[in-house]
Amino acid sequence: MAAENAAGHGGQTAGEYILHHLTHWRNKELVGPFDLSVINIDSALFSIVLGIVGCFFLWKAARKATSGVPGRFQAAVELMVEMVDSQAKGIVHNAQSRKLVAPLALTVFVWIFLLNAMDLLPVDLIPYLWAWGYGAAGLDPHHAYMRSVPTADLSVTMGLSLGVLITCLVYNVKIKGVGGWAHELVTAPFGTSKNPVFALILGVLNFAMQMIEFVAKTVSHGMRLFGNMYAGELIFLLIALMGGAWSLSATGIGLAIGHIIAGSAWAIFHILIITLQAFVFMMLTLVYIGQAHDHH
Repeated sequence: MAAENAAGHGGQTAGEYILHHLTHWRNKELVGPFDLSVINIDSALFSIVLGIVGCFFLWKAARKATSGVPGRFQAAVELMVEMVDSQAKGIVHNAQSRKLVAPLALTVFVWIFLLNAMDLLPVDLIPYLWAWGYGAAGLDPHHAYMRSVPTADLSVTMGLSLGVLITCLVYNVKIKGVGGWAHELVTAPFGTSKNPVFALILGVLNFAMQMIEFVAKTVSHGMRLFGNMYAGELIFLLIALMGGAWSLSATGIGLAIGHIIAGSAWAIFHILIITLQAFVFMMLTLVYIGQAHDHH
């Protein structure tokens, strides 16, 4: 595995091993830190596939639902649906809006949970298989890059948060009307004044604060998920390096024991993290959409 190469056997240092695992399969190389022409193909591929998988299982649960005693799969889906629906009722008080918002929140939770769960696979498994296929096709396996955790890709998490922002803007217009929302943009949170000069100053300040709020919510929404999943991926890579170092040296039994204990403990703890991060992202989605229904 690549972890063995990282210990020096294949000429790959620990830093090179980590860098290789953190490099995306892209359509082209990045030019600068912000390049919209670059597509991380691996993140897009896994996101689409896991989205289809999530929709398939939800569709299957709905298709096979019975009114009698449910099976374990149906019971698990029903518990999840009830959980999301109860949270939606407590945050979004418009019953008509909940017909779309509640399924949206459920989709967000399931999709992000599946994306996060890719971090539980052995860190070398998919990159190793991809490198093997790359080599079998006559290409250089050392340039075969593949990352399997889409939520450890900032472009994915920011894309998700941007989708939530667009949904919030749509509901602002739908619930308050174009005129009502425009009035809110220049009157909240500091109010307005009957004096034209003060009204203009407060309007500019209110609009600036509203824009800052939208940007801050969107950036923090995406960065929170990305930061947690990226850190988790790094820890798994460091644990893999422990095992690779022991397998080459055949000494230092502490490395082997540490690799097993740390890997098992972090994987178990990471189950909580991937679930919690999916739940937090879903809850913030509901909160932001709920705020779009509130009049100031």
